[in-house]
Amino acid sequence: MTAPTTAVSTNGARVAPAVRALARAALAAGPISLDAVMARAELLDRYDRCYLVPAATFQHIAARLTDPHRAEPFRALSIGGRRWFHYHSVYYDTPGLRAYHDHRQGRRQRCKIRERLYEDTGERQFEIKAKGGRGQTLKFRRRLAERGHALEDASRTFLSRTLHDIYGPDYDVPRDLTPSLVTDYTRATFVADGQRITADADMVCRDAAGTEVRAAHDLILVETKSYGHLTEADLLLHEHGHRAAEFTKYASLAALDPSLPANRWLRSLGETFPTGRPVLAPWQA
Repeated sequence: MTAPTTAVSTNGARVAPAVRALARAALAAGPISLDAVMARAELLDRYDRCYLVPAATFQHIAARLTDPHRAEPFRALSIGGRRWFHYHSVYYDTPGLRAYHDHRQGRRQRCKIRERLYEDTGERQFEIKAKGGRGQTLKFRRRLAERGHALEDASRTFLSRTLHDIYGPDYDVPRDLTPSLVTDYTRATFVADGQRITADADMVCRDAAGTEVRAAHDLILVETKSYGHLTEADLLLHEHGHRAAEFTKYASLAALDPSLPANRWLRSLGETFPTGRPVLAPWQA
């Protein structure tokens, strides 16, 4: 895939085609408040499916899901009149990248640890995403002060308590943590009862050394989140020829460092970062 040239807005700023499609879809949907999202589809214990979708296809699927003539149309998260938001995340890992390799190898007990900044509101969260016993995603978070280190003592206590509650008192909680990956992207969220869709565009990833890769300008990372069953969004994506991809944003480390083994992520990395790491045949990985 060749990343097309970004469009130029009326004020001269460049706007990626994926961001433009995401914004159009969000503006066409009815609004829903953050409190209503938490009430209808907080989904901290859920199943996630990830899709890499061209912007035009996403806009077509979103139009069907948000159609006001549907029995229950999806609505777009709206905060202070905004329908799309800028996210900044810092992931933490051990010097040996334990979390990265645990995910690459599909270990049953694994987690990702990150700080997330919601740039439009200034809110900061310390978050843990762990794999549950049924293969579901479990998400835990604590709010951080506006300033201060994400790995403050309270966060480390929260991390230990959370992982021991999930995996038992003998679980080896990672402790020697340092920043490993930074991601920035634009997100819109669409919600129906018990279902949520996040759409991420214009993703930029950086490692601790400052090396950077950018996602294709016309690609939207779509994640469906539900209590387990295939949703209408999943079925529509299948109808358009898209199947759930083997991908996680944390896999972007392998696009930044080709020496890292990437196994099942190689194809998705090549599609997401077309000017980054080349896709290798299975026997070359």
